[in-house]
Amino acid sequence: MDQEYLDRQPDDSQNDDLSEQEFLELIEKGFDYRPPRRGEIREAEILQINRDRNEIIVELIGAKQDGLVTSKDLEHLDPSFVDSLEVGMRVPVFVLQPRDRDGNLVVSINMGLQQNDWEDAIVLKETEEVVPVQVVGFNKGGILVRWRSLEGFIPASHMVTVPPTLQGQERIDALNELKRTGQPIDVKVIEVNPERRRLIFSEREAQREIRAQRKAELLESLNEGKVVRGTVTGLRDFGAFVNIGDADGLIHVSELAWHRVDHPSDVLSVGDEIDVFILNLDKENNRIALSRKRLLPDPWETADSKYHEGQLVEGTVTNVVDFGAFIALDDGLEGLLHLSEMGDGSLKEPYSYVKKGDRLQLRISRLEPDRRRVGFTQRWGTEIVEGESEGDSSAETTETDLPETSDEITQESSEAAPESSENDVSEDETE
Repeated sequence: MDQEYLDRQPDDSQNDDLSEQEFLELIEKGFDYRPPRRGEIREAEILQINRDRNEIIVELIGAKQDGLVTSKDLEHLDPSFVDSLEVGMRVPVFVLQPRDRDGNLVVSINMGLQQNDWEDAIVLKETEEVVPVQVVGFNKGGILVRWRSLEGFIPASHMVTVPPTLQGQERIDALNELKRTGQPIDVKVIEVNPERRRLIFSEREAQREIRAQRKAELLESLNEGKVVRGTVTGLRDFGAFVNIGDADGLIHVSELAWHRVDHPSDVLSVGDEIDVFILNLDKENNRIALSRKRLLPDPWETADSKYHEGQLVEGTVTNVVDFGAFIALDDGLEGLLHLSEMGDGSLKEPYSYVKKGDRLQLRISRLEPDRRRVGFTQRWGTEIVEGESEGDSSAETTETDLPETSDEITQESSEAAPESSENDVSEDETE
């Protein structure tokens, strides 16, 4: 029965089929009698199912009165639900007419279920619970779904199973397959308006909630300091996201390598499988901080035995700044080639002289392993001197072999180098 039909019916809300004697007997027995009123939801028990006439007879609980569920009402219900109805079952019914022309109490199971479901949908929106829905159709704007007795809608922008980037025939084929298989979709209610019969779902929000739940479960099973295997899923300026099971953790750019990394794409690619070290588990904010460099050899631990001041080395330019260039040796040891130490020392800016990725020959002008600092120079010459081989750490170099340099400039250059800080950035904040 639709609302238009309902509005045409007379309001017999005060009607009562009980005789005065029956009413008094019920009162004496302590029976809580409430006569059915048009428009209310009542609980009813199925007394009889007439398959031939496609009608159902129910008894309203608390009214001692039989009600009729018509064939028109049953046609609005899912056939599988109608087939599941049995005598003795209790169902919610909507009172359409306390008395029709034939004196029958007419009720609707369909509208009873819908009213209950609208109330439950309001609760779902408040609690943000994830529920499954079935696909029943689609259009250009999204897909039509059924939840319980209600029809709802998922906008294309809130779909995940069939992403909005899928267009044309590919999208139609994917939606048809989703409808054909009957595969349920997990969603969250994002809008509910019973008066306008408007029920909007979001698969995207549900997936976000599911990921958060899985991440929380994963956090409980992990321990800081543990090494796990993961897959690189995303690269951002501030770091790399790595999936380590049911959730992504973040390797901050400062934890990718011992040398300075300008962008994560310099050392990683999406899809790479790598081992990562669990730095921190923030269970309160549901975040996982990872490290790659903690699993790589620390070049500073052997710097004293491997290098010395004046040694000829070769390195790669990792970054160019106004005051010079940062150089990383092949083992990850990184230091500064100050502008005043480039070439013959007469350069006014470094950008026309070097660029990121260049390989340079230079000498170590200052080595301070305890402070994790190393300075480079080209002013001392990059030619191999007698008794020295390229990169040879055992060669002896005296002060007379090399021209003097300014320690103050080298130290100032090192201190001028900006240090990276670990920004605590979550996956959701970067979307």
